[in-house]
Amino acid sequence: MLLKPLLTWELATEPAEMVDARLSRLLESIASTGSLAAAVRACGLSYRAAWGLLRDYERKLGTPLAVLERGRGARLAPAAIKLMAGQRAAEERLGRHLGRLAIELGGKSARPAHTGDAQLAIAASHDLALAALRDTLPAAGLKLDVAFMASLLALEQFAAGRVDLGGFHVAPTLNGGDLAPFRRLLRARRDRLIRLVDRDQGFILPRGNPARIRGFADLTRKRLRFINRQRGSGTRLLIDRLLSSAGIDPATLVGYENEEFTHAAIAATVASGAADAGFGLRAAAAGYGLAFVPRMSEPYYLAVRAAALPTPPIARLIDLLRDQAFARIVGRLPGYRCEGAGTVVAVETLGG
Repeated sequence: MLLKPLLTWELATEPAEMVDARLSRLLESIASTGSLAAAVRACGLSYRAAWGLLRDYERKLGTPLAVLERGRGARLAPAAIKLMAGQRAAEERLGRHLGRLAIELGGKSARPAHTGDAQLAIAASHDLALAALRDTLPAAGLKLDVAFMASLLALEQFAAGRVDLGGFHVAPTLNGGDLAPFRRLLRARRDRLIRLVDRDQGFILPRGNPARIRGFADLTRKRLRFINRQRGSGTRLLIDRLLSSAGIDPATLVGYENEEFTHAAIAATVASGAADAGFGLRAAAAGYGLAFVPRMSEPYYLAVRAAALPTPPIARLIDLLRDQAFARIVGRLPGYRCEGAGTVVAVETLGG
């Protein structure tokens, strides 16, 4: 039996009150879709229940959590932005230790007990489409047990056999040296890659891009504050590659040493005014009403054992990725595309 820690929050009241786990899912969906109606569908709630959940916690916390504007959808209020940044940072830190804890309790090959619906354990770099898929699949008879962490750490968990799937992304601009850490964790004969989505990465900037940022050279020349991604993440590798290609010393980039753990946390930091620029997903920028300057489209993969492809849970997941229902999920995320979703490719294609 595998035991795993669960991240929960409680209100500092007397007595303490546990925060409804549905709240963070709802706020995350509002940030990614920009619509309360779309967020309600993604979370499997009724509109009345979601509205009541928001109003209940706005009353308890004494501050607005969402801003609803006629004709302009919904966006997170500053308090919710701060809450989600904390949630993502805590999830990332928990995810980094989850595999080690599982080994101590249940051994290297331990898996959650499969009861009722089919279940897949996934270690993955944070992705909005994967999070939305996780929230909607239980209704289709398949549960995704996802722990978000850096791309390389997710592949380490997969390579060690601690999870069924490892989610990661690699930018097409990375060279052989940059890809070497990924390739060391994958085996051409043993593993395969399932295409999930393609997604836009670029600069996340204050609304209107008042400093007219087009690249890292603008950030260093104007001495603007940057918020970086953590070491080991696919986006951090991309940032370092872009700096190297531009001939920029990272030490000249103000804030290079300041790290966040998810795209949403990067966007939240820029939205709060604590940084002038970050680098991440178009969808994260859109969720916070920020400007976005695209730099590239990158693929996101799920690594899987070739021998597991015919098993019912993996076959079911691939079918669902090829279904129009997943296309509709992806269609609500700005900068995301799902052409080829569910296609199985060889490890040798990585970076090609």
